[in-house]
Amino acid sequence: MGRKALFFDIDGTLVSEITGLMPESAKRALARTRQSGNLVFINSGRTMGSMKDMVSAVEADGYLCGCGTQLWMNGQVVYKTSIPHERGIAIKKAIVEYGLDGVLEGAEDCYFRKGYSRMPLIRHLKEAVEERGNASPHDWDDDGYDFDKFCVCADEKSDREGFFAFLSPDIQVIDRGDDFYECVPKGHDKATAIDRILRELGISREDAYVFGDSSNDLACFRYARNAVLMGRHDKVLEEYATFVTKTIEEDGIEYAMENLGLL
Repeated sequence: MGRKALFFDIDGTLVSEITGLMPESAKRALARTRQSGNLVFINSGRTMGSMKDMVSAVEADGYLCGCGTQLWMNGQVVYKTSIPHERGIAIKKAIVEYGLDGVLEGAEDCYFRKGYSRMPLIRHLKEAVEERGNASPHDWDDDGYDFDKFCVCADEKSDREGFFAFLSPDIQVIDRGDDFYECVPKGHDKATAIDRILRELGISREDAYVFGDSSNDLACFRYARNAVLMGRHDKVLEEYATFVTKTIEEDGIEYAMENLGLL
């Protein structure tokens, strides 16, 4: 059996959204599959600056960050793109003008508006990012930085349609549910990230496995020949899953890898 390439989402897949922890069983399974000659990649919507906890928690062969906007392999950047600087400035202004709020995600830091957000999820995200040490000291209105992607929240005061029309020329919007949207440069998603890595390594799609649970995993579930769906998941993924495992809290990663012969 040739080596396999395994691609793992983080939140809800490797890390419990209930406990905030990565189970020892998942760490053990990733270590075992690497020892057997397979390759492990973290494939996340998080940018690299927000993945420092994962880098320290588990050894991996590469990190696919920001929905395909930055790819690391063997400690080296193999692909990187950012939203053009002037377009980024216009996007920041439009988020405010259309009545949304959000987080701008750069390679190193995340950027929030100063003050109190009326969006509970943005307040929660800001607290989580600050706890991880990835909140930038730069103000949202400081134009001296670039960002790779961003997420926004909307409510009854927001003009979603107007904002999405503003983004439509070059930004694709992923509906994560509950008025939360992940926004990524067109031509980039978790599937393009996997495709770049497989081509770089000369590994076929038949020898690649993806593990995920949420709607931003949809592109890679459509792309993959082997798609492992966590026990707690977004239903939009179900028709593309080739194996449904247990929840992360029930040691679903190790369970799936045992059953699929990846250990």
